[in-house]
Amino acid sequence: MADTIDPIRMTLLDQIASSDTPRDILRAPELKDITAVIPTLPPEERADFGKKLNLLRGQLAEAIERRELELENAHRPAPIDVTAPWDTNAGPASLLPTEHGTTHPLMQEVGIVSSIFERMGFAIEDSREIDDQYHMFDALNFPKGHPARDDYDTFQTAEVDSDGDPLVAPAHTSTMQNRILKKYRINLGVGEPIAAVVPDRVFRNEDLDATHEHTFYQVEGVYVARGVTVGNLIATLSAFLGEYYGKEVEVRTNPFYFPFTEPSFELSMKNPFSDKEDDWIELVGCGMIHPNVLRAADIDPNEYTGFAWGLGIDRLVMMKYGIEDVRHFESARLDFLRQF
Repeated sequence: MADTIDPIRMTLLDQIASSDTPRDILRAPELKDITAVIPTLPPEERADFGKKLNLLRGQLAEAIERRELELENAHRPAPIDVTAPWDTNAGPASLLPTEHGTTHPLMQEVGIVSSIFERMGFAIEDSREIDDQYHMFDALNFPKGHPARDDYDTFQTAEVDSDGDPLVAPAHTSTMQNRILKKYRINLGVGEPIAAVVPDRVFRNEDLDATHEHTFYQVEGVYVARGVTVGNLIATLSAFLGEYYGKEVEVRTNPFYFPFTEPSFELSMKNPFSDKEDDWIELVGCGMIHPNVLRAADIDPNEYTGFAWGLGIDRLVMMKYGIEDVRHFESARLDFLRQF
């Protein structure tokens, strides 16, 4: 008699799997009939038959719970992302074409920039999107009250640091200089240089136009060793730019002022894609690291020298691809993004 349970099990499980009201299967006549058989069995068979029947009921209960969960999920409305473009929620995400997801052109170029500097021997570090004013200003030779602090249109938060000053969204990747110098200064003791770059986002309260954005990418570079000169700085940046654009480039420097470098320069590059003789583009703020910045990281400026730079990645990419408006990068315009 126990052999009749298996066919009934298969029948009822199949019915549950396709039923919109699976709990009704517990009232199936097959289940009632087989339960009614128990009193007619010999006493020695009843216990074994009862165990198998209880096992069947347990399996049916589990199958019913699974089916009810399937039905609940099937009727639950798909979550809607109210921040997405209007057509993103037009269908299940799993059915959207794969070409809707690609790497942003700026992130593609950040990867290329990082790869070039890595081959040149620089470590790659990440910046922070919220930082304190010590790393934004003080460690970079901007003491409190320094007039140059006003030149940075810095976003501030309501949250404050341990000194009671508002935290800031970094206006330049130079906020990482002090941390990099401290992290890698052990290299100097074994005769190796400090060499690191930081490609990341920065934020400024800018008036938006074709060449200015409130959010953009920079790559910070730091190099410290014995006997480092301005010539090493210019050679490093020239080598990078030539590799990035795939052709020999012509650069020039003009005197400038940054509190954290001395001397300081604006490095310009002649547009490698233009036939105009005077088509120079300012690309890089750079210079020799100020002795006070080295001292803030416990590095003796009488023994070691170094250079640093901050390079706008957005501007690099605009020149590379002939993009005339920096706002395209943040516009979410698919007709623009699909070109890359």
